[in-house]
Amino acid sequence: MPDTSTGSRRHSGDTAPPARRTVLAAGAGLTTALALGGTARAATADDRKLRALIARMTLPEKVGQLFVTRVYGHSATAPDQADIDANLKELGVRTAAELIARYRVGGIIYFTWAHNTRDPHQIADLSNGIQRASLAQPRGLPVLVSTDQEHGIVCRVGEPATLFPGAMAIGAGGSRGDARTLGRIAGRELRALGIRQNYSPVADVNVNPANPVIGVRSFGAEPAAVAGMVAAEVAGYQHGRQVAATAKHFPGHGDTAVDSHYGFPVITHTREQWDQLDAPPFRAAVRAGIDSIMTAHIMVPALDDSGDPATLSRPILTGILREELGYDGVVVTDSLGMEGVRTKYGDDRVPVLALKAGVDQLLNPPSLDIAWHAVLKAVQDGELTEARLDESILRILRLKAKLRLFEEPYVSQGGVGKSVGTPSHLATADRIAERTTTLLVNEGPLLPLSRRTHPRILVVGADPASPSGTTGPPTGVLAAALTELGFTATALSTGTAPSAATIARAVAAAREADAVVVGTYNVTAGSAQKALVEQLPEAGRPVVAVAIRNPYDVAHLPGVRACLASYSWTDVELRAAARVIAGRVSPRGKLPVPVQRADDPTRVLYPIGHGLSYRRSQSRITH
Repeated sequence: MPDTSTGSRRHSGDTAPPARRTVLAAGAGLTTALALGGTARAATADDRKLRALIARMTLPEKVGQLFVTRVYGHSATAPDQADIDANLKELGVRTAAELIARYRVGGIIYFTWAHNTRDPHQIADLSNGIQRASLAQPRGLPVLVSTDQEHGIVCRVGEPATLFPGAMAIGAGGSRGDARTLGRIAGRELRALGIRQNYSPVADVNVNPANPVIGVRSFGAEPAAVAGMVAAEVAGYQHGRQVAATAKHFPGHGDTAVDSHYGFPVITHTREQWDQLDAPPFRAAVRAGIDSIMTAHIMVPALDDSGDPATLSRPILTGILREELGYDGVVVTDSLGMEGVRTKYGDDRVPVLALKAGVDQLLNPPSLDIAWHAVLKAVQDGELTEARLDESILRILRLKAKLRLFEEPYVSQGGVGKSVGTPSHLATADRIAERTTTLLVNEGPLLPLSRRTHPRILVVGADPASPSGTTGPPTGVLAAALTELGFTATALSTGTAPSAATIARAVAAAREADAVVVGTYNVTAGSAQKALVEQLPEAGRPVVAVAIRNPYDVAHLPGVRACLASYSWTDVELRAAARVIAGRVSPRGKLPVPVQRADDPTRVLYPIGHGLSYRRSQSRITH
């Protein structure tokens, strides 16, 4: 039984979790059906109890269990007025508690933009409020709370939680042990917040440098390496039944130049290419006992030539994922509000077709009311059978039982303090990040910089918005980190598209420094960032480039004397890059993707595995 102490902090109008006796009384019917005098392990092992529970559910309750939806607000019962207004507009209810009462949803997904994730104690209160509202319903069930906590550029829970390097950085580090540690620590922290399903890791193999939606969210371009990292991270997340990991995006979103949020990507791999390139990480995830797999809103004609996205494809989800790969866990759609799944069918047809294809959880439909009633009507009209719903509900309840949600639906404020953002977790994230920074170029060698010879450093460059609730902006974080390391560093933001006047101002400022560090973000052949990097040496000072997102930037920076890749602009990765620049640690990262030449993309400039160290610096490869 969990610690139900509240600690000294109270937030958001959601009161402390009730005692275990109160929890069992609120879900008395559930208790009887599952014989909760036993353990969650017993409930998982005995499907008869779960089937008995399903048999007692009404059809509307069954429909609700299939949905995972957003809801606005920091509190389940007392959100801010702006969030009440947003809920009324999009969901037709005022609060999360009202949402649960009306639709009996089986899951809720947290987003930063929905104001669900202000701080760890508030998140725990929100999770408890959601569970309380659901368990108070007739035949009430615990809710599976989920989020996208990939780390790197996609996170919903920010500081003071521990934030790790993203997948491509972990791939550059090359340590499956680090991937497992990331999952174990991140899973422990999510568990303490009441978040029990994490939509991570990304299992896509990023073989297309122009991929606009995956990129550094992938572990890399080599299928076997990605598969190993995926399996390791899954093992970490699911250690001790902390959190359900989710491999995404099946059958593989790594080779596309279209973002499925805004368009409908088509993957032209043959079946043999899919088996060799895309399938290995998902096979590894299944072997690792992955709890859930997310679908992709992409068309793969070699796997299904119907023209339907994979999310709605029975040949892909049932034929390949279930039957060929032998997966019998939960299948969750990617967000049903994304354009990739809405181009061919209306919002009322999409959820029905997804269930017919083999999906279990319907994630974040644009209109919950339309989607919910569409599924209900499909059963009433005979297009879907109630038995088909029962199959998915059984998988969902098995997962809830495995995660001990029936036995331990609530979290404690004391658990938040003991688990989230602890000094040991933060130190571990820093150590892992140090192993990921990749030194691509080091002529001279220029790096590491010495405080004696280059005491004054100007940090310029792009300052994209912080991707994960970290402090930012990147130039400021780098400058602060270098100052802590003994330099006198100042920051000058020049943006992702610096004007001629901005470039001139940066060059003038560089003359007052001893060295310049420039952060680059998705540089292209005609990018003004490229012009900035090319003109900075006019100040007569050495220039160090840090590619703060895609390592492919280096191909467009032929004149730079030193270049590092951090794979993200989160604080933990930027601090690690600063320590490498200062020589406090030697760079150890190796490219997990190839970098093609800018003038001839058919030729490789830097291959997978390239990465310099201070023990073995070498001359620049000629462009």
